[in-house]
Amino acid sequence: MLGEKPFIHKYELAKERLEKDYELHVVTMPNALKGIDYLYRHPEARAEDLMDAFRDPNIKAIFNAIGGNDTIRLLPYIDFDVIRQNPKIFTGFSDTTTNHFMMQKAGLVSYYGLSVMNNWAEYVEINPYTKDAIQKILFEPQDRLDIPCSPYCSFNEDKVWWDENNMQKQTPRYENYGYELLQGKGIARGELLGGCINVFPSLLGTSLFPAPDKWQGKIMLLETSESDMPEFLLTELLRNFHAQGILHAIKGIIVGKPSIKNKYESYKEVYRKVIAEEAGLPDLPILYNVNVGHAYPIGLFPLGLTYEINCENKTLTLMEPATLS
Repeated sequence: MLGEKPFIHKYELAKERLEKDYELHVVTMPNALKGIDYLYRHPEARAEDLMDAFRDPNIKAIFNAIGGNDTIRLLPYIDFDVIRQNPKIFTGFSDTTTNHFMMQKAGLVSYYGLSVMNNWAEYVEINPYTKDAIQKILFEPQDRLDIPCSPYCSFNEDKVWWDENNMQKQTPRYENYGYELLQGKGIARGELLGGCINVFPSLLGTSLFPAPDKWQGKIMLLETSESDMPEFLLTELLRNFHAQGILHAIKGIIVGKPSIKNKYESYKEVYRKVIAEEAGLPDLPILYNVNVGHAYPIGLFPLGLTYEINCENKTLTLMEPATLS
């Protein structure tokens, strides 16, 4: 979408912010602005941009333009040795979950959240919650970082549609509900692994989706997109994790606030039913309403680093620096 005429203003807005506000030099990869039709027909061109960005020693961070629904098509063109030998910051969410599992396979920490069109090019301003996460994760990493629940939120139905005529319209903000502990007790610690659960069906059975032993001791990150996943599909995916043995391997789950408002309560019941009742894991901590992925406003979550869920205090903490100097 980024290179299409109706949306090129989002690219220009993001580029201006990155260079003026954050003093970064923006390098736009050769195929990034070639538009929907070309990039659909040439997944190898998208993969070439990604590989070349990793190879270039002058590039320190790679910011994903937006998600989509077919990143899995890049898999045949990915050189994991290139990624492994050239570690750098990589951000994005939604269908970019596939890229994050590529990073995980190559042994890299990657950063879930922060796409160009959604966040760097947010109309009016980057909202304070996301802006604070950018600063503390990418520019001023802390030895230990408490991740608060945003005091405000909005849902997909509140979205300001991308149009140059809407550039002065701000996403509405309502009082948020705070973190909810669906179940569990004590303290759970583990490296974070996961992403947008809508993307998982395209990954299951491929070399990218981690085997059950790779989930051992992890905290699972799950969030849902704006495509309004039906409760039965969420149920079946969680049942799949149970059947694979993943639910018994992990230490806890953090769940993003649903993008669709009328799913907020019904999804909670799905998690309780499958994990507590069917899997027999009523003590597995599940922290709900986390500002991640499609949940406005969003933070930035390094995958592959250690987090702590404190069930008594209903807190979420990153236990190590998000980036290295």
